[in-house]
Amino acid sequence: MTKLSDTQAIILSAAAQRPEHIALPLPGSLCGGAAAKVVGAMLAKGFLDEVDADVRNGEPVWRETGDGHGVTLVATDAGLAAIGIEIDDANPAPAGATGAPTDEPAPDTPTGAETAPKTRTPREGTKQATLIAMLRAPDGATIEEIVAALDWQAHTARGAISGALKKKLGLTITSEKIEGRGRAYMIAKD
Repeated sequence: MTKLSDTQAIILSAAAQRPEHIALPLPGSLCGGAAAKVVGAMLAKGFLDEVDADVRNGEPVWRETGDGHGVTLVATDAGLAAIGIEIDDANPAPAGATGAPTDEPAPDTPTGAETAPKTRTPREGTKQATLIAMLRAPDGATIEEIVAALDWQAHTARGAISGALKKKLGLTITSEKIEGRGRAYMIAKD
């Protein structure tokens, strides 16, 4: 699978859910030169394509072409494949656009309690993967152990636990105070 930055994955995921896979608007935190750099890289890799924007129908414009027209950004099949969405050549319609609406869910559509949030998994060999392995150990890991192993500041270790692991990956982190060792953090067994 192609390696994507978080920003690229967010842009492609949002495009996959929009009609005609339009990639605009970009995330609010991405603007100016940063937006141009990310979009330029995605265009170069073939994840996005510039197509004429239908301004009369309200399509967002990425840039003006100078002749009174504009172009918008659309996720390509390669871009969608990079986030794990395969486009069937016989039916290139976006997901969910399978025909007339019905009251019955599609046979393979999860309902109610069956729906589970998609979990992201970190790449192997990264500091995040090392942190997860440390927290999955039977005795977990203290902030001091994490700092020593990953060459991080203590606030970075705490931020990674609360932000990346709890919020982004949805892991349940528990902690307990161990005499002679301090507070140890661990990933709860499901």
